[in-house]
Amino acid sequence: MDFSEFFDPIEPMDFQVAAEGSGHTRMGELIKPFIEANDFPGYQGFDIALIGVKEERNAIHNEGCAMAPDAIRKYLYQLYPGSFDPKIVDLGNIKPGFNITDTYFAVSAVVGELLENNIIPLIIGGSQDISYANYQAYQNLGQIINIVSIDNQFDLGHSENELNSHAFLSNIILHQPNYLFNYANIGYQTYFTDQEALKLMKSLMFDTYRVGMIRQNIEDAEPVVRNADMLTVDVSAIRQSDAPGNGNATPNGFYGEEMCQIIRYAGLSDKLTSIGFYETNPTYDNHGQTSHLVAQMIWFFIEGFYNRPHDFPFKNDDDYLKYRVSISDHRDEISFYKSKKTDRWWMEIPLQLEQKIKYQRHYLVPCSYQDYQIACNNDIPDRWWMMYQKLM
Repeated sequence: MDFSEFFDPIEPMDFQVAAEGSGHTRMGELIKPFIEANDFPGYQGFDIALIGVKEERNAIHNEGCAMAPDAIRKYLYQLYPGSFDPKIVDLGNIKPGFNITDTYFAVSAVVGELLENNIIPLIIGGSQDISYANYQAYQNLGQIINIVSIDNQFDLGHSENELNSHAFLSNIILHQPNYLFNYANIGYQTYFTDQEALKLMKSLMFDTYRVGMIRQNIEDAEPVVRNADMLTVDVSAIRQSDAPGNGNATPNGFYGEEMCQIIRYAGLSDKLTSIGFYETNPTYDNHGQTSHLVAQMIWFFIEGFYNRPHDFPFKNDDDYLKYRVSISDHRDEISFYKSKKTDRWWMEIPLQLEQKIKYQRHYLVPCSYQDYQIACNNDIPDRWWMMYQKLM
């Protein structure tokens, strides 16, 4: 598919590195950019494709976020690579459509084509409603997916018909046909969250994790992120002192280094196939601090991606230790699998063969050693129980 007409090229002088004569390679020298209007680089042979989306028409209290893709590139291109050999293409910026629905269509078409070719779309927004277009791309693949959002609220909106940066999730939930299997929020703050919204999340058996809960042990985010097909990141989940470049920035949230750790978990996940970074606004930024932080987050995703362990069960039974745990008054024992390569854990939801075929990407649930300990103490882990109810 030729989708070059969807993109504007970038200006290389704005991003490429002043490292001449230094003898040290920067990311900007390893990323293949779209810089000549008649020389679109394509995407074959690459692992990751950067997509800028300069769209803000549905932003809420954050006008100016359309400038973020180029501001973030400025810092990303100047970073030194890690111990990896990246195959990354920068496709440029998607042209804003005459109507915002035209932009959504372009994003969905491009992301769908990249997914079909096993290339990770890495979207740099723009406002977070672009996540809805990202989700629509999976519809074209007929793939039931899990979405994880790192955000300080749920973005459910107030009516069924609105679609904006604070209402994209409700549109995903109500979209027909629906390809959402599970949704998880990491980092919500209760004082920004309506209690009715919390009840809705619970009734839909979605996973929600308060920012304080994750900050007590950042590793608790790893199994959640490992279960995602699509990750959407709102920079407002980061505290204002670390990320002032956002019209909705607030005093509390994740520290920058905590966010980088969570994003690295996403890079390491064999299951994750798309990711988007949204709501950065250079208008409010302090000496480029937020754009620089998001560039570092992208760097950590890339570093994680090129260190993926590829240990998602079951490529070879010999690569795993299996533990069976019986629980009183529960009909089925719970099977846990531990990777010998990484010590990462999964637990199995017991299904009939035809259900296993239908839900082959979902009945093995990423978990932690703590979940195994809970089962050994004769209790059912919440993570297992929630997924069991979804699948039964």
